[in-house]
Amino acid sequence: MAKKEHYIAKFELGKFYHVYNRTVDRKPMFTMDKNYGFFLQRADFYLSPVLEVYAWCLMNNHFHLLVRILESLTFEKSTTLDDPHKIVSHSFGKLFQSYAMAFNNQEGRIGSLFQNPFKRALIDNDKYFTNMVYYIHSNPQTHGFVDDFRTYPWSSYGRIIDARPSKLKKDQVLDWFGGKDKYIDYHAEKHKLPKLNLFFDD
Repeated sequence: MAKKEHYIAKFELGKFYHVYNRTVDRKPMFTMDKNYGFFLQRADFYLSPVLEVYAWCLMNNHFHLLVRILESLTFEKSTTLDDPHKIVSHSFGKLFQSYAMAFNNQEGRIGSLFQNPFKRALIDNDKYFTNMVYYIHSNPQTHGFVDDFRTYPWSSYGRIIDARPSKLKKDQVLDWFGGKDKYIDYHAEKHKLPKLNLFFDD
């Protein structure tokens, strides 16, 4: 069993991470289609200044992101944020707070929405990166939401092969798999992945 420290890795410049989180009560964090879009908008606003997104999936009560921290970050002079880990963590905190406030107002609920601390694991080798792209995209099928994850609307699988401009690092992902056709072929196969203990707090 992996150590808990693996899932609260410290953010470092230029490195890749699997970032994920779940609701505190395991209840849905999305109850309307517009919630998914709003979460993505908030994520773009708060996270784009500090990281790049390579893959993502929004599920009923949790989400997954595959990200790379930018090579350099701007320190916030008006705060005590003075290192990359604090800056990136603060950005995620603002995302969670912003989304939770809007969702609580919509649902008439109060209190925290997301577990704390949010989980992040360093992706430190090529195979891990490949596995993680597939793992994130296949998550809806793994959890029984769809029979074929390639039809699920709230993941980056289809966005990566969409020609429309996007901040998503789609070209880099396609190049990683050897092009669009090989990306599609890889996802068309069923891959056995190592069991990931996501270390969610109960």
